[in-house]
Amino acid sequence: MRIAAGPISWGVCEVPGWGLQLEPERVLGEMRSLGLRATEAGPAGYLGADPASIRDLLDRHGLELVGGFLPIVLHDPAQLDAALEKVRRTAALFAQLGASVLCSALVLDEGWATPRPLADAEWRHLLGALRRVDEVAAEHGVAHVLHPHWGTLLERDADVSRVVAESEVALCLDTGHLALGGTDTVALAAQAAHRVAHVHLKDVDAAVAERLRTGELSLVQAVQAGLFRPLGAGDAPIAETVLGLERAGYRGWYVLEQDVALAGPPQPGQGPLDDVRRSLDFLHALARDAAPAAAAREGG
Repeated sequence: MRIAAGPISWGVCEVPGWGLQLEPERVLGEMRSLGLRATEAGPAGYLGADPASIRDLLDRHGLELVGGFLPIVLHDPAQLDAALEKVRRTAALFAQLGASVLCSALVLDEGWATPRPLADAEWRHLLGALRRVDEVAAEHGVAHVLHPHWGTLLERDADVSRVVAESEVALCLDTGHLALGGTDTVALAAQAAHRVAHVHLKDVDAAVAERLRTGELSLVQAVQAGLFRPLGAGDAPIAETVLGLERAGYRGWYVLEQDVALAGPPQPGQGPLDDVRRSLDFLHALARDAAPAAAAREGG
């Protein structure tokens, strides 16, 4: 399996007020200690701003860059030029570093204000703007994928279904955030596999998720309460989703993203490192169990 890591599994996140941000040297070093060979970039500037320095950092840890996450505003015509310039700069940087995926999230504003329902005119502009983002990323040889994400304008299943029906944008299938919004990821993997170009894997604690949906907890509070779990330790259908994608011919990356929000630095060898190790063990066991069936299908 093509497994990468995300710095957010170590608490590194662009959402305002998220928590302690560990230094890249520790995060990348712990990734490599687990045998991982690829990472996403984390928030803008986390790995640095100079391509040569970022390349040196990645090379020291034996990691390649697969891409990264970019929050942008697309529903407001007045902000389109700024959003596309942000995409252009990020795609150019990713291309220089050999990365292939730019993963966008549609925020209400740069401060991640609470999302609201969009007017029809805003929806039309957003859907048209997605094509522009595809084009700008492609100019640099980078694929654009749209990431449904709690706390953004693409949060609930109805919004995801509308984007699938009314656009051609490729998707990042995030097993955690889609589950929070009520999307059946197994069905999405089966019915729209051709739209899935990138995957984020996280498991979900159903009880904490319900407290988030009812408004009892904010996203940061829910994450601090254990919303996202190591793979196999929660209630999301991780194995069924991955196996469905593999049967449908998915050949992209699976990025481990057990979002955590850290109040303080974890002890060496504990915290995020142990959780990511558990997720890797789950995926390796899944791959071993699935291999005989895959070989039988190919031989038959």
